[in-house]
Amino acid sequence: TFSETHNCLTVYISLLNSDLRTSRARLLEMFTDTTCDPEIMKNATDTYFSLLQGFIASLDGTKQENKLRFMQNFKWTDTLQGNTPSAQQDAIFELVSMAFNVAIWHAKFASRLAGKENVTEVEAKDVHRSLKFAAGIFKHLKEVYIPRLITPAEKGRDLDPRVMDTYMVQCKAEAQEVTIARVIELKHNATLIAALAFETANFYQKADHTLNTLEPECSSKWRNYLQLKQHFYMAYAYCYHGQTLLASDKCGESIKSLQEAEKCYSRAEALCKEYRQTKGPGSTAKPSEQLFFTTLGGLIKITLQKCERENGFMPNPSRKKRLSQ
Repeated sequence: TFSETHNCLTVYISLLNSDLRTSRARLLEMFTDTTCDPEIMKNATDTYFSLLQGFIASLDGTKQENKLRFMQNFKWTDTLQGNTPSAQQDAIFELVSMAFNVAIWHAKFASRLAGKENVTEVEAKDVHRSLKFAAGIFKHLKEVYIPRLITPAEKGRDLDPRVMDTYMVQCKAEAQEVTIARVIELKHNATLIAALAFETANFYQKADHTLNTLEPECSSKWRNYLQLKQHFYMAYAYCYHGQTLLASDKCGESIKSLQEAEKCYSRAEALCKEYRQTKGPGSTAKPSEQLFFTTLGGLIKITLQKCERENGFMPNPSRKKRLSQ
């Protein structure tokens, strides 16, 4: 009867809500649990999103909208615009907001792992895997779920397509940073390192340009970070390109390349200072004091000095000619 069907549906919704609240609370705890690893995170997300689909997926297998989708109001704060929450009575808004945070967790997990000294090959693969997974989530949300929101994504907030695109490109850039560190450790040739560094700098430049139409008050600090990374990896590229030129006895060109490396490195140092002083969401870290940063500064200086010494030893053909006359 109608009454029995209604009672069954009421019980179903009540149980679904209870399980959803429990799994949601557990997943939120995982975001700040330092012992959480990708496997634990996967189990928590699988449980939560499978329950959430009960509010989104069609109940009869058709394309008809699930009426449960609009039963609850969900609130989320924003990474760029502080503690002012956004709210929508839409389960898809909850899905994209929670999945966004899952992607951020994977990116941060990769960052913590990559920040260790002497990253092993296995750990490097884990970093790549986490960053690739995070980028995939951002891409899927942007292309599949965000267009389905009843209320369009607000400009400058987490679900803004420009923010999503920036995170996607930044994940690619950070994955390549680990590759660069590995090829340097394994003493691959300077030409390969220069090419990878140049490509990484371009990734960071692209990410920065994606944000240039956002309001400065919510994007300035992020853009400072992307710009300092761009100049840092351009300095890397010029430094290792200079080594390639030196190996080919092109001392004059190698000196010019190392001088460009010095300029890029100096600009990166200045941007590090700006980054620390700029207010806004973001880390309070001091990149210019990190070992990877100071190591490059020393390498540029030593390589330039070597180029200048080699250049001083190079014979001057015109001088020889004058002496023979």
